[in-house]
Amino acid sequence: MTRNRKTRSSSKSNAATLFNRYVWLVDTIYRAGRITFEEINERWQRSSLNETSEELPLKTFHNHKNAIQQMFDINIECDRRGGYLYYIEHAEDMEQGGVRTWLLNTFAVNHLINESHHLKRRILFEEIPSGQRFLTQIIEAMRDNRTLEMTYQSFWNDTAHTFEVAPYCVKVFRQRWYVVACSTSDDRLRIYALDRIRELRTSEHLFVLPKDFDPQAYFADSFGIAVDEDYKPEQIKVRVSGIQRQYIRTLPLHASQQETKITDDSSIFEFYLRPTLDFQQELISQAANTDEWVEVLEPAWLRDQMKQVGINLAKAHNGTL
Repeated sequence: MTRNRKTRSSSKSNAATLFNRYVWLVDTIYRAGRITFEEINERWQRSSLNETSEELPLKTFHNHKNAIQQMFDINIECDRRGGYLYYIEHAEDMEQGGVRTWLLNTFAVNHLINESHHLKRRILFEEIPSGQRFLTQIIEAMRDNRTLEMTYQSFWNDTAHTFEVAPYCVKVFRQRWYVVACSTSDDRLRIYALDRIRELRTSEHLFVLPKDFDPQAYFADSFGIAVDEDYKPEQIKVRVSGIQRQYIRTLPLHASQQETKITDDSSIFEFYLRPTLDFQQELISQAANTDEWVEVLEPAWLRDQMKQVGINLAKAHNGTL
């Protein structure tokens, strides 16, 4: 038994080492753009992953390259006419988000920090408390197509309820993890925050993920995590003044965002999405700078609603509510 445990432990350690090498190789080539094998070898000898400073055999390099293609669906190509330079095929795809980019960025940053021990205390990250307890179990259930028995208590209920769901996908938003799951009792999709789960048990029941379920499409018309069908997607125009528009330019509120009109003191941004409560709250937070303003131009009902929020805030701070 002890020998088996040691064997499993050694196997996991070797797998982790290989995985880190794959990520290092992709990150090295991606950041270089185009790079020779000799340059890769030189950087490998200086890497903190290479404790013995040994060279990278060409055969090992090609084995890693093939494994990376299978694991990440990332092709490392060679430009033989340009001097045998290695590069990432369709590198522009790496900048379009998704789990592949997130995974590689996470490991690349982690590797950089490990190489710069004296900087660790000077690099601060946001914590996501809800991801620590249940995320792994949910992802494993997604992988194995098994349902989950969930005890859940929303902020709107005084008591928790237990029910069975089929986990379709997970999403992180504003430091919270969420799972989109289909209730086995009424066959409806709902979104559950992991920090409101009280207990979670993986069942023996299997489920089939619908072939037409597309997580990207499911959230395409939403600002954040709310997919509320009471709000239909519609065109929204917002005028933003001063420096505040720089924040919206560099960190778009939604994939549909377009800056359609620019003047010296303001810009008009257009969106096509569901103007749900979380989007309205985001507009209010963007308008919190008293020296500048955010004005909803269209649709009229949303403009009136935001106006009423402003009136209520003024009354509350004047003590007239």
